[in-house]
Amino acid sequence: MVVHVLRIGHRPARDERVTTHLFLAARAFGASGGTYTGVRDPSVEESVRSVVSDWGGGFSLGFTESWREAIRNWEVAGKVVHLTMYGLPLRQVIEAIRVDPSDKLVVVGGAKVPGEVYGLADWNVAVTSQPHSEVSALAVFLHELHEGRELDAIFEGARLKVVPQDHGKLVEELRRGV
Repeated sequence: MVVHVLRIGHRPARDERVTTHLFLAARAFGASGGTYTGVRDPSVEESVRSVVSDWGGGFSLGFTESWREAIRNWEVAGKVVHLTMYGLPLRQVIEAIRVDPSDKLVVVGGAKVPGEVYGLADWNVAVTSQPHSEVSALAVFLHELHEGRELDAIFEGARLKVVPQDHGKLVEELRRGV
């Protein structure tokens, strides 16, 4: 199953770090790519590209003007999961989402999410019914979707790799393609 993340409504003056962190979390927790709407922001795209170049993996990032078009195009071949505090509890729906073999588009908002998104989604999912960030919701959702297996992922093509340490930090530089 391919998992792709759609971030609705990026605002560069307010959201640059949050949007960047959202896509870094998406990559680290097993998504294959992301798309964002709102205002195009080359600094977000460059930050994500730089991480992929150094730390590996095939994560891709794109921009589209229309979230509607992105969702409708996805509906042809996959299912749409909208992360919202107003949805059904994650624990109630995660198994149905996990066993459905369709590719998944995971939609998260920034500013107010248009009401139409709720109707277009196959699942409206609440990680919690309390206000929190789209980054945390996405990380918890992907962790549950992948049943924790993403924590052991190997990112092909990495130039850098963390060597686990009890104390201190050690980053190993790898040959390309490892």
